[in-house]
Amino acid sequence: GFASHKSGEQVADEIRQSYQLEPGAAVEVAGINGFVKIETSDTKTADVFIERSAGSKEAFDRRKITIEANGSSLRIRGEKGDSGFFDRLFGSSPSEQITLKLPRQISLQTKGVNGPVTVGEIDGSVDVKGVNGRVQIAGAKGTVTFKGINGNITVGLSELSGDGVTLGGVNGNIDLQLPTGLNADFLATGINGNVASTLSDVSIEKDKHGKYSGKIGNGGSQGITAKGINGNIRLTRSSLASAAPAGEN
Repeated sequence: GFASHKSGEQVADEIRQSYQLEPGAAVEVAGINGFVKIETSDTKTADVFIERSAGSKEAFDRRKITIEANGSSLRIRGEKGDSGFFDRLFGSSPSEQITLKLPRQISLQTKGVNGPVTVGEIDGSVDVKGVNGRVQIAGAKGTVTFKGINGNITVGLSELSGDGVTLGGVNGNIDLQLPTGLNADFLATGINGNVASTLSDVSIEKDKHGKYSGKIGNGGSQGITAKGINGNIRLTRSSLASAAPAGEN
């Protein structure tokens, strides 16, 4: 549905949609000026809620958000429409807030987000590129890629598979939460910061060129690779692997 209302000088609208997604569906969120929040659960339904606000109704017309969905994929994209030179110069971009409630069995690709990205546990791969804001992923399985992130990253790895974890061009601190019993190689080059671990099964050495290398557990073909990081990397235990929350018997 589409609803529009004026509040002061701001104009706002909302988009609410629901779609059915098959297990393993690919979800893509791209070109968003605002936050992206993704909650996951054992469902087959994708609920999409988009709130937009802008200085004028025309600003919405200049910038479209398209939603394409079929059973195997869901794509949400912000796209600049046609606008004249003066509009581009003086027009304010709408701010967008995306809240998604998705099945856990998906793979996720996010690119070009001007705001924080928060994601629940997902059972597939995660690919996050070009985010100006903090990135938090509660849990991922499969290949995990972060590139061009201007903000701190926290990611929980429920297991490592596919091509492991690749981090490149990050301006912020990175907190990698690892499951117990993980075997993986670790390599970080071009890092302006430290690599620290609270875990007994992690051994990482730093050489004189500032390269950190070592292994988690017995090492393994799936690795964690970091390149061009302006911040610290911390390896901690995943809360996903811990026992029931306090207060539950």
